[in-house]
Amino acid sequence: MSMAKTTPNRHVAVLAFPFASHASLLLGLLRRLATAAPAVTFSFFSTAKSNRSLFSAPTPENIKPYDVSDGVAEGYVFAGRPQEDIELFLKVAQEEFRKGVADAEAEIGRRVGCLVADAFLWFSGELAEEMGIPWVPLWTSGASSLSIHFYTDFIRDTFGGTSTAGREDEILTFIPGFSELRLGDLPSGVLFGNLESPFSIMLHKMGQILPKAKALLINSFEELDPPLTKDLKSKFQNFLNIGPFNVNSPPPSSNSDDHDLYLWLDKQKPTSVVYISFGTVAMLPPPELKALAEALEASGTPFIWSLKDNLKIHLPEGFVERMKENGKIVPWAPQVQLLAHSSVGGFISHCGMNSVLEAIPVGVPIICRPFFGDQQLNAWMVEKVWKIGLRVEGGVFTKDGIVKALDLVLGQEKGKKLREQIGVFRELALKAVGPNGSSSENFKTLVEVITTSNL
Repeated sequence: MSMAKTTPNRHVAVLAFPFASHASLLLGLLRRLATAAPAVTFSFFSTAKSNRSLFSAPTPENIKPYDVSDGVAEGYVFAGRPQEDIELFLKVAQEEFRKGVADAEAEIGRRVGCLVADAFLWFSGELAEEMGIPWVPLWTSGASSLSIHFYTDFIRDTFGGTSTAGREDEILTFIPGFSELRLGDLPSGVLFGNLESPFSIMLHKMGQILPKAKALLINSFEELDPPLTKDLKSKFQNFLNIGPFNVNSPPPSSNSDDHDLYLWLDKQKPTSVVYISFGTVAMLPPPELKALAEALEASGTPFIWSLKDNLKIHLPEGFVERMKENGKIVPWAPQVQLLAHSSVGGFISHCGMNSVLEAIPVGVPIICRPFFGDQQLNAWMVEKVWKIGLRVEGGVFTKDGIVKALDLVLGQEKGKKLREQIGVFRELALKAVGPNGSSSENFKTLVEVITTSNL
């Protein structure tokens, strides 16, 4: 007979993927868990560089950071290969996390009773199995990409090794949870790209082992993807949408408006400004960067552009000076708070799922310029399924294409429809994280999972 009881002074290990925004999203969730379960001690494992950045702000006392190696040997010179830092980390990660957990158990004096991890770290499922404890992975992207990685073998078997060359516009209708999907918008590593790269292998293994999870967490809300949620709930023990995380994010720090962004926004007309950001990893090619600048100037659209200083050399000569009154170019911007301002009416984005989920709760339509990973799939969902934005014409930036997109989103009848549609999802998102909402109830289930022993 199985009985469940709350375990006092429980020790939970949390394993982070220390790249892009993954670790910060996991720590954000952990802060909520630490507050909801104050008797639990959470040991958080990431690289020293990641932890230095993450733990610069005050953290609940029951979260203890631990450093693990990034796999970069002393004196190592990077060759400049794509994902080189990720590959080095993955070579040592499994053993580093295993040693780290053992060290934390010895220091704290309590055995780990639950393992929470970024879903990318597929081997954490094996580690939890070895330890005889529940495994709770977090998928930081959307239900659509999670579903594709779960069905990777099925998709590959359906194609049976046939070439996909020249078939990018073919529409697929056989993937559960999707009414249709453009072949070319499948995430890289499924049918396209280097399927034998460490990153592709990691995602493939993850899709295979995820059904072993005690609970599978996702930074989204059920009402965004009902067909996908229904299908994934039938495949996993506890498929828990507990987002969007950013709705409950803290207010900006006092030094986050060094460029007077809010004062400038206050002077602009409602829904007239476009905010531009491509995340922390994606890099817009110089010709497209120039085309974007030319389109902003030609259209007269007020803008805030998050652009690293070293990339300004690719802007048209004199652009920064000419746009001094009509736009703001800053090396970093408080994205969540800026998107929430009433003057912002459009968001030019790489279509990372985190950015999409930051636009939805504030009702800002998206102009998509995807680059890699799941961004193409997210752009498909934004334009074709949720109908809350559009992909730039041809998939890459041209001056005329951006001018047209800006006009559609900010000026024409289509823009009004996009705002109305994203407004519907905005209300659903806010309801999901509100009292008795689906995400709030799923979070309660999560707290039960991490604080309960099955005997």
